[in-house]
Amino acid sequence: MKKLVYLLAAGSMAFMACQNSPSYKVTGTVEDITDGDTIYLQEYAGGDLVKLDSAIVKGGTFVFTGKQDTAVNRYITYMKGDKRFFTDLFLENGNINVTLGKESKISGTPNNDAYQKFKNDFMALSKEMNEMYQKAQSDTSLTEEQVAEVMAEIEKKDSIGMEMVYQTIEANITNPVGVYLLPSYAGAFDLERQKALVEKIPAGLTDERINKLKAHIETSEKTAVGQKYIDFSMQTPEGETVSLSSFISKNKYTLIDFWASWCGPCRKEMPNVVAAYNEFKAKGFGIVGVSLDENAEQWKEAIKALNITWPQMSDLKGWSNEGAKLYGVNSIPATVLVDQDGTIIARNLRGEDIKAKLSELLK
Repeated sequence: MKKLVYLLAAGSMAFMACQNSPSYKVTGTVEDITDGDTIYLQEYAGGDLVKLDSAIVKGGTFVFTGKQDTAVNRYITYMKGDKRFFTDLFLENGNINVTLGKESKISGTPNNDAYQKFKNDFMALSKEMNEMYQKAQSDTSLTEEQVAEVMAEIEKKDSIGMEMVYQTIEANITNPVGVYLLPSYAGAFDLERQKALVEKIPAGLTDERINKLKAHIETSEKTAVGQKYIDFSMQTPEGETVSLSSFISKNKYTLIDFWASWCGPCRKEMPNVVAAYNEFKAKGFGIVGVSLDENAEQWKEAIKALNITWPQMSDLKGWSNEGAKLYGVNSIPATVLVDQDGTIIARNLRGEDIKAKLSELLK
């Protein structure tokens, strides 16, 4: 009898434990919505949003319930006619509140409160910068000097914004918010700051995106300023196989310029590169273009259209370009300046910074 009582009590306790185990409840409202409409809970995978769950709106409210072992980034979406509202959140156990609309909001759990604060701060600064830029471009009463002042102020605010992003990630690097944000913004930070953040991530929070960032940091460290360049060979537009070393040995300084014909920012930057080449080539400056093109004809047409007269090489593998992989290039245009001894002097010089650096080196 005692054994039976014990088993019944144990079963009752187990049931109560299941009833009280951690779970999530996402409660939300949507601007100007009709009862009976459907809201979806989705994840971003393989470049697309994938539906995981759905909820019908009743009394202007929708609810999702379930359980999570760990906090994960998910999307709440509503799409009907010309209305397309969505927001991402951290799906974690607890009560999460969502307001879905033109300015969506999330709150209620630690990760979502921290994430919403980041969104608020970042969007406020972005809006301010955009308004300043629009005024500089459209206000015909402004002089050139005043426009230049506005643009300088925008640059200053951009630096402040990136520092805010860094501080937010650093403050949250031991929770899912910081780990989620880091890969998206890491490129705005120098290598040492990226590495410092990655080293603080708890082992249990490391995911595929963080592993890719770690691999990128390791690659970039091998080709950082002060390191020796890494040689590689590819083909010219004419089909001849050439190597970086054959050019670097001939010049006092060589700029390795990673670009592509399809890259808008690369085409916009190219006049600066052309101007620097024309000004300093007689003093021992050379350039080697490394194209991330896949189409040989488009590559050749761009070389001609952009007045590129220095050597070019490519394996026509696009983002799988072997040279880009060796130098940790994940955005273009990207540059690497190397001296005649093969030491990397600078990375990612653009605009007037190219001329300024060459003026310093080739006095």
